[in-house]
Amino acid sequence: MSAISQRRFGGPEVLELVETGRPVPGPGQVLVRVLGAGVNPADWKLRSGTVRKAGEPPFTLGLDLCGEVVETGAGAGRFRVGEVVFGCASVPGGAYADYVAVSEAALAGVPEGLDPVHAAALPVAGLTAWQPLVKVAGVRAGQRVLVHAAAGGIGHLAVQIAKAHGAYVLGTARAEKHGFLRELGADEVIDYTAVDFTEAARAVDVVIDPIGDDYGPRSLETLAPGGLLIDVRGTGPDRTAVREAARARGLRYVEFGFTPSGADLERLGELVTSGAVRVVVDRVLPLTAAAEAHAASEGGRVRGKIVLVP
Repeated sequence: MSAISQRRFGGPEVLELVETGRPVPGPGQVLVRVLGAGVNPADWKLRSGTVRKAGEPPFTLGLDLCGEVVETGAGAGRFRVGEVVFGCASVPGGAYADYVAVSEAALAGVPEGLDPVHAAALPVAGLTAWQPLVKVAGVRAGQRVLVHAAAGGIGHLAVQIAKAHGAYVLGTARAEKHGFLRELGADEVIDYTAVDFTEAARAVDVVIDPIGDDYGPRSLETLAPGGLLIDVRGTGPDRTAVREAARARGLRYVEFGFTPSGADLERLGELVTSGAVRVVVDRVLPLTAAAEAHAASEGGRVRGKIVLVP
């Protein structure tokens, strides 16, 4: 089969198309013929070596996927051959490939009305928005939720999930993306290049932060007493300073990394089927253009998600 691999850490140019053996599904796994692979910031962080969870190259990236089940491993019984599923793969054997072996526990059936490209864009960003808002924050009607990078992959879904639970949603984004965010249901949109979001957003109950850097400590200034800041970047740089600052203010701070979960994807899929959440795809590129996709994602100007297709 064809796959995108890399022999060293580096820029997008290290990604190359290779021919390799088709994986064999292990116990509890299914083999999926990939119809679409979503591109996430985690992908280029792994590619560059900024995050080294995948070990040393060579490896194949790709955490998001949608595809058709073509074979089942021992003990795998949730899905039948021919069923179309979506969910989360893992590196080193990721979804930038014709076929990928995936734990069936990390998959769900594609919800009604969602095509393979949009299904491939949903899992990682969707879970990174849904799990902290629903499972950690317990977001509910009447709360004020601030979403940073609100037009991005995680952000545009977090805006809609918070709205679906009755929250008043504020989002930070450049001015050219404000119309897009209002279409998604954002109540207030803040141009962070023109105004200080700490002045524009006040008495916030929950902040979703996929950016980090100074956004963490600055976001604490927007929170109401007892408010919650959720850094959704997973593991990364030391965050002792923001954690201590939150504690000193009597605020809550959570470092969050999503958990692959077919059950949670089913709940998220219900929001998609109901029309409460729509997945926005910025562009669709062939698998052979993985380097182009990474350059665009790393540039930070993507609206929604990029998806690679065979």
